[in-house]
Amino acid sequence: MSLTPRRTVLKAGAAALASGALAVPAVAAESVPRANGVNDDEWMRHLNDHVPLTGLTIPGSHDTCCTDPMHGTEWSHTQNWGIPDQLRRGIRFLDIRCNGLAGTASELGIYHSDNYQYIRLQDVLNQCASFLSAHPSEGLVMRLRNEYAGGNKLDSAEFQRRFNFYMDDFGFRRWFWTNPWWPTLGEARGKIVLVADFDNPWTVIQWSSGANTWFDTQDRWDGMENFQKARLVTAQFDKAFLNPAAKQMFTNFTSFAGGFNFPRHNARFIMPEVLKYLDARKTQKARFGIVPMDFPDQYPEVLRLLIDKNFIG
Repeated sequence: MSLTPRRTVLKAGAAALASGALAVPAVAAESVPRANGVNDDEWMRHLNDHVPLTGLTIPGSHDTCCTDPMHGTEWSHTQNWGIPDQLRRGIRFLDIRCNGLAGTASELGIYHSDNYQYIRLQDVLNQCASFLSAHPSEGLVMRLRNEYAGGNKLDSAEFQRRFNFYMDDFGFRRWFWTNPWWPTLGEARGKIVLVADFDNPWTVIQWSSGANTWFDTQDRWDGMENFQKARLVTAQFDKAFLNPAAKQMFTNFTSFAGGFNFPRHNARFIMPEVLKYLDARKTQKARFGIVPMDFPDQYPEVLRLLIDKNFIG
């Protein structure tokens, strides 16, 4: 396969790494050992290198950095754990949404719409790099989205330039998988698999909230009732189960903002339904792909069942 050279695909400018990560409110999380000897913080270590990433069940977080309702409202509050705790507890898909960081020429801040979450992209990447340095058997998938909202929204060319600034001048390139195909687990170990959710001409994995070469995604988030979302989630699980040889990454968002309820309230309905589905099939061999969730800290049994799905022979 002919590829555009990495330096051409992701080119950038010059600066020194800004010091210090901003504090992110989080509920403390410890790695939990399983009866089978698998720990949350290194569950991928026990899997074979040759397994394709698309053949796994990968717990994820939706709007990964939205940990504090003071940075917006309860409508933008989707997580209690910050990234370090998410990774320690087995989350391996991160949903990172950026606008330009006010007052800077080249930096990106993490946002929910136009609400700044008081964490910068360099903080996110430093946290990921720190985890991967300590746990080189693990691999992460990162959806990087141009939120394009508010006074700090960026057009496509500027978003690309700023991301390249991080890759080359902040020195984060070595942490990323930037090929246009899904890696095996062996290739993904110690890496952040980039999924671009912004307009670009690059030869990288490209996000879809529907279906494309790389993804088959269920991400219906508005205009429905709880029972309708539950049906969509279970239907996507069934679709993944019935298509074990598909080359796409099945992705199944349990999160939604339907009705007049906050994400926390909606999770209280959806996550027990997810638990019921998974528990009834806990001995069934299947790959469910990426499963992004709101408030996984409140539903540890769901997180456990998703991780354990990878160890059913």
